[in-house]
Amino acid sequence: MLALRLTHSARPAVQLRRLLVAAASAGTGFLLLSTLGYALGHPWASTASLLRLGWCAVPLAATAHLATAVARTDPGTRPRPGLAAIGLGPARLMAVSATTTALSSVLGSLLALLVFLHLRGDLTGLPFDGVRWEFLAPDRPLPLPGALTLLSLTPLTCSLAVAVMLRPRDTLLATRAATRTLGRVGRQAAQAAGGAGGHADAAGRPGETPDGAAGTDPSHPVAVNGSRPAEGDALPATGTGSGPGPTEAGVALNGAAPRPAPPRPNPTALPWGAALLAAGLAVEAYTGGKATAAGLRLPGGLHGPGAVLLGWTLTVLGLALAGPGLTHLCGRLLQSAHPGAVRLLAGRGLMEEATRIGRPVGVLCAVASGAYALAALGADSATAGPLTVLGGLVVAGSALATLGTAAVEARQARAGTTAALLRLGAPATALRGAAALRAGALLAVFVPLTLLVAELASVPLAG
Repeated sequence: MLALRLTHSARPAVQLRRLLVAAASAGTGFLLLSTLGYALGHPWASTASLLRLGWCAVPLAATAHLATAVARTDPGTRPRPGLAAIGLGPARLMAVSATTTALSSVLGSLLALLVFLHLRGDLTGLPFDGVRWEFLAPDRPLPLPGALTLLSLTPLTCSLAVAVMLRPRDTLLATRAATRTLGRVGRQAAQAAGGAGGHADAAGRPGETPDGAAGTDPSHPVAVNGSRPAEGDALPATGTGSGPGPTEAGVALNGAAPRPAPPRPNPTALPWGAALLAAGLAVEAYTGGKATAAGLRLPGGLHGPGAVLLGWTLTVLGLALAGPGLTHLCGRLLQSAHPGAVRLLAGRGLMEEATRIGRPVGVLCAVASGAYALAALGADSATAGPLTVLGGLVVAGSALATLGTAAVEARQARAGTTAALLRLGAPATALRGAAALRAGALLAVFVPLTLLVAELASVPLAG
């Protein structure tokens, strides 16, 4: 019921993003139903039916990726102070977000079922406009349990992906760490004020010296004599200057802290992404075993569309893994050679948003390279078939929508910084210039990479 209320009361922009998830789920559900129809019409071709079902994993993964991005930007399921006191802790909000995603996916799956039944003629008695596609199998009865089983894959996958992405961390360890931090900061403030209460409290606690020195806990070093805490200590907002503020302390201790930001990019992931990308291109080159333009014939060969799917999957994983590292590298390059304020702001922004923006950009780069390779091979909608066109639209649309949703999330994350800069008198043109620099740096790196991957992927297929 809470998920339905949050879905109904959301803003138009949030509803639009949920409709995008429903549309992607509808396309994926129709592709899954088409595999069932093909298997009904061709019971002897079990291998081809399994291969079609395997290809459906690509739009299914793209839909789940979009669902996780939409769930992260949903303000209705974001933790707020005080919600844990009424039973809406991180675990409950995660379940609400997964349920909301499931509702959008179920809506799209039901729409796909209605369209599939209408094209088959099960609703009207005749196929739509005399359509006799082989994947519809209009002369065969459609098994409802099998159709519902296939349609349930999309909501289950999207909900599971959202639940894993928003899963609550170890709240017990976080509470203990927050308690130690808050107590340590309060004692430091009392010592800095020079009050007698601070010395008496220090003398009465085990593990501390009577002169107010810090305890001997090696994992939590504490500065003394009024100096600042060590770097990395979490300083909560203080109400009177002598202890932690009640709002921040309550938020940290009752488990309703704001949703954690994505982890910082790991530069070591860039070589692994490059390795996966090279492996994917090698599999695609080894697929046909045909002569290349230079006359070199590769021995053996991984024949069949299954090898193409494997190579393309490795390529997508490689680009998605290398995307954050490349975005982080773009931010560092923008700050090189004595940067000004605009370049410094743009570079720091890219470095901070590398994980949030880099992965969707890498996936979109892989999708664009695949589309470019198909266009270079002369494939069009007439020769590809309706299912191939639908699958391409689902994957490309999901990648674009995921990148747009990640951009909205990044804008929400830096809203406080932008407001602070404007209060300090920073001109709006400087902020727009920094945004343009970020976009230009990403285009300068990822567009040539897309063209290079597309050329390397199309060479063995053209041979």
